[in-house]
Amino acid sequence: MARRQATPPADDYTENIIDIDVTNEMQDSFLEYAYSVIYSRALPDARDGLKPVQRRILYMMTDMGLRPDRGHVKSARVVGEVMGKLHPHGDAAIYDAMVRMAQDFSLRLPLIDGHGNFGSLDDGPAAARYTEARLAPAALTMTDHLGEDVVDFIPNYDNQLLQPEVLPSAFPNLLVNGATGIAVGMATNMAPHNLGEVIAAARHLIEHPDAGLEDIMRFIPGPDLPSGGKIVGLDGIRDAYATGRGSFKTRAKVEVEQLSARRTGLVVTELPYTVGPEKVIEKIKDAVTSKKLQGISDIVDLTDRTHGLRLVIELKNGFNPNAVLAQLYRYSPMEDSFGVNNVTLVDGQPRTLGLVELLQVYISHRLSVVRRRTAYRLGRKKDRLHLVEGLLIAIVDIDEVIQVIRSSDEAAAARTRLMSIYDLTEIQANHILELRLRQLTKYSRIELEKEQDQLRRDIAELEEILGSEPRLRQLVSDELAEISARFATPRRTVLLESEASAPLKGTIMPESSGKGAKAPLALEIADDPCWVILSSSGQLARTTGRDPLEESGQRLKHDAFTSLVRSTARAEVGAVTSSGRMMRLQVMDLPALPPTSGIPNLAGGVPVKEFITLERGETLVGLIPLDAVLALGTAQGVVKRVAPDYPLNRDDWEIISLKPKDRIVGLATVSDADQLVFITRQAQLLRFSASSVRPQGRTAGGMAGVKLGTDDAVIHFGAVRTDDPAAVVVTIASGSDALPGTEPGTVKVTDFAEYPAKGRATAGVRAHRFLKGEDHLTLAWAGHGPAKAVASNGVARALPTEHGRRDGSGVVLAQQVDAIGPALG
Repeated sequence: MARRQATPPADDYTENIIDIDVTNEMQDSFLEYAYSVIYSRALPDARDGLKPVQRRILYMMTDMGLRPDRGHVKSARVVGEVMGKLHPHGDAAIYDAMVRMAQDFSLRLPLIDGHGNFGSLDDGPAAARYTEARLAPAALTMTDHLGEDVVDFIPNYDNQLLQPEVLPSAFPNLLVNGATGIAVGMATNMAPHNLGEVIAAARHLIEHPDAGLEDIMRFIPGPDLPSGGKIVGLDGIRDAYATGRGSFKTRAKVEVEQLSARRTGLVVTELPYTVGPEKVIEKIKDAVTSKKLQGISDIVDLTDRTHGLRLVIELKNGFNPNAVLAQLYRYSPMEDSFGVNNVTLVDGQPRTLGLVELLQVYISHRLSVVRRRTAYRLGRKKDRLHLVEGLLIAIVDIDEVIQVIRSSDEAAAARTRLMSIYDLTEIQANHILELRLRQLTKYSRIELEKEQDQLRRDIAELEEILGSEPRLRQLVSDELAEISARFATPRRTVLLESEASAPLKGTIMPESSGKGAKAPLALEIADDPCWVILSSSGQLARTTGRDPLEESGQRLKHDAFTSLVRSTARAEVGAVTSSGRMMRLQVMDLPALPPTSGIPNLAGGVPVKEFITLERGETLVGLIPLDAVLALGTAQGVVKRVAPDYPLNRDDWEIISLKPKDRIVGLATVSDADQLVFITRQAQLLRFSASSVRPQGRTAGGMAGVKLGTDDAVIHFGAVRTDDPAAVVVTIASGSDALPGTEPGTVKVTDFAEYPAKGRATAGVRAHRFLKGEDHLTLAWAGHGPAKAVASNGVARALPTEHGRRDGSGVVLAQQVDAIGPALG
């Protein structure tokens, strides 16, 4: 029990104490406080989707004339007007509400056009004295027709002014922009939606009042968040739409990009709702430091005003991007959960509403607004018609009307005489007395008659709307359609039924690691078999486990192979240059060609210069496995077999001691049973057994391979299996007088078996008979057929399908050929 001392009257000084129950007093006080917070602060109204402070801001800005076609004013001025006239709370709360209505990352359709620093997801806004604001175009539709008695007005906190109890709201703002708020004992959290979808659903419900949730969800499949991103799993959305409570997962939009020749990265272009890039970066760095996240080497924020959000997460070599992304979703805010709690005020009482109920409340409100607006306009039209009819009566006998007025001693007498003589009402008589002389012309009478006819038509139409519920509902639907045409934008958020749903083009979706899901992806890339490819146009790449040699009926769309090395994803290969250098290449560093239904397309490769630093005039001849015996030939006819005793602690070493001005022209991995092949500029071909060349150490200079004539040089060296029945020789001849690129020359394809084997260091046999004007070979190749010819850009060129004689001449080429290689498949 507690005691309360009552205030005694001024003339009574005796003590007056009233005993009260503390429990009841606390309950009453708490309930009053809770009701005030719920009704006057924290929860939005289901009709216009606004909290009181938001509604007062929009109303006051409308009253101040801060339209979109006028200049911005200081935010502090708006805050001061709202606080002084309508909202008896702190300026910080008013400004925070104002800022949120201006943020395009908070609202799907912002209601305030802010100028200045209105904050970001990671940083707060500048002070109100530094920023400026005016109404956004969409806000005008929230306050339209307030002067036409469309809603009730209530007194402000000191009963000096009136404010609207609710705004007319020409679109379903609560669903479009969502809401958040914490009251006493309850809270609300509503997701934003797409304006076009919401209006389409509302129009459907207007036309079909008995429509169920499934019908409405055909128009509103799910939320549409301002930040875009992806929503994974729609069961929680269905629960929220049915009961008003539920949750769903939001994920960042991520694309895998090749950041450089050796680096792959995850590029984040959209984040979950209310998640900022700085928060993501901080959480990722913490997870990497604590060893929860692996495979990440760096993270850079490249976000700017021009390109929007761009968060680049650089991956270490050898890590599966999908698996790393799955870890990021688990240990960082790149995946977030949104809990839906549709608590809103309906008739002043907090209620939890589903999707259909929210639309029904809004439609009922909008029908009331349009009905009251129509009734108001009907009354104004009738009042005007009443005046016009009185004016027409007076104008018919205007001279007598003037005489009656002039002969009256005062206005009251004139009014009484006009009412009695012409059977006018007091309102009509007063209006006649207030007329100006220039309104009494003949032209004014014609205008009045036209206005009378138009007023009668307008009155009939307004009465028809008020008298017909279907006509009223159609008018509301048509007005919603106009709003949709003005402000609707495409959907930003992608909806995925489940984690296994197919991703958008350019995005990747990892396997789920949640309960009942598939096993997680391996974090590091497995040491799977692959092929390392060097193309004739200088592109390097690796396959993802496919074996081009075993493909049948397939062809490369572009390019030809210069080297094709069987390897594994985590192994190393050697790259041999024309100057006799070998460099170690990590297979993992090479770009992986995605699996296709046929041979990989080398358009996905990367130029050699991105991986190997070449000296001036130096070229990459080919690739080899580091555990195989290498055979190489030089332009001056030297041949060498190199034993695989390469240094383990170096990435660059010599494999032959070249003579001055000599260079390597070809290489191959060989066994003793293979045939080594030299083809010279003067069309001589020599083949001999690889067993006749003993393996030598790296510093050796090789031995004589082919005997060259005066001014002759080797243009091709390679190896062919002795038992290969498909092996062919391709030779292309031209003349010294022909300008480069002007004459394609002549080409001949011959079976390799037609060329007899000779001893090492001999001149070999003739491989191409020159026609008139021809004096050398520009290109030659021997290997597993059929051969493929390409231009310098990798585009295929046609070769003869019929094979010629060993010492025969060629046929004219249709287009120039720059490289030849095996056409696998």
